[in-house]
Amino acid sequence: MKRVVLDASVALAWCFPDEQSDYADQVLQELEGRPVVVPSIWALEIANGLLVGERRKRLGQAEIVRFVDLLESLPVQEVSVPVSTQIAGILPLGREYGLSAYDASYLDVAIRHGADLATADAALERAARKAGIAIVCSPHPRRIKR
Repeated sequence: MKRVVLDASVALAWCFPDEQSDYADQVLQELEGRPVVVPSIWALEIANGLLVGERRKRLGQAEIVRFVDLLESLPVQEVSVPVSTQIAGILPLGREYGLSAYDASYLDVAIRHGADLATADAALERAARKAGIAIVCSPHPRRIKR
């Protein structure tokens, strides 16, 4: 099965009750049996989201434990590449598509691994489509031009 790059914004929606969406639920179902690859920034983005959510009293320890258990049940593999290779891939993508380095890292992994992308970020989705990357269960379906 084709790999999926999982954006942290989609994964975090599974943890925060006020951010849950049909899209995030569809992605979770779609991931069943598919290998998941993520950039090295992913775990830091997840951890930061959890810390901020906890500080703002949006979730407690029990929700965090359930969420981490869910993540551990997924076949998530962090992609490790040399720093110079990462930078060489991320900078041109950020420039070309107007992405942050963080978002460009997801696109870079998708391109390098020929993977689909699961993201709720409209700008990252647009960039991925322009780069020829398929979007898993797109939350922003393209309008048909007539």
